[in-house]
Amino acid sequence: MLCLYEIAMETDQIAAALARIGVIMRSFAWEQSEGADLTPTQAQILARLAARGPSRTGSLAADLGVTQPTVSDAVAALLRKGHVARGPDLRDGRAVLLRLTESGRRQAEAAATPPPALLAALDTLSLKDRDAMQRALIGLIRALQVARAIPVQRMCVTCAHFRPHAHDDADSPHHCAFVDAAFGDAALRIDCGDHEDAAEEDLAQIWARFSQVA
Repeated sequence: MLCLYEIAMETDQIAAALARIGVIMRSFAWEQSEGADLTPTQAQILARLAARGPSRTGSLAADLGVTQPTVSDAVAALLRKGHVARGPDLRDGRAVLLRLTESGRRQAEAAATPPPALLAALDTLSLKDRDAMQRALIGLIRALQVARAIPVQRMCVTCAHFRPHAHDDADSPHHCAFVDAAFGDAALRIDCGDHEDAAEEDLAQIWARFSQVA
């Protein structure tokens, strides 16, 4: 059994490892955005609109965890470049939605590409290790969300359609009621366009069942 000192050391090493990975993510994001004449924030906005559809400026700020003035400045630049356009919100005549133009959609696809070096490194891991990493990262993101340290993500484990460990099949134990299909850990979503928030009173039960040892 690990002592408290060893646990603290392990936690520090995990945090250091995530920071190292963050370096390559940030470096690649800057390279991609500079090549497309975009700032990282502008590229994130395009990627978010591609993933979630037309959005309000306030929603984008909340999703990205930045201030509304920061998003407003980035949106103004994207409008000038022709990558986004404004349109009415049919559900609220007083609101304005931002949507991608065709050029914005092309830029969004490029911005969503992960670093090739990271993809190659992940390919060196076994399927079992990748599944374990996927579950661990989802748990980490959930804990950060609960602590309000990061914006809420549209993950399977917070979705009303998610049925964890609904099947005896070890390869596809979970079930998505939205598409009525079984799936495994490898298909767990971090940000799903079909996400529907689970009721607050159901979240703990969903997580407890997901966390159980299969």
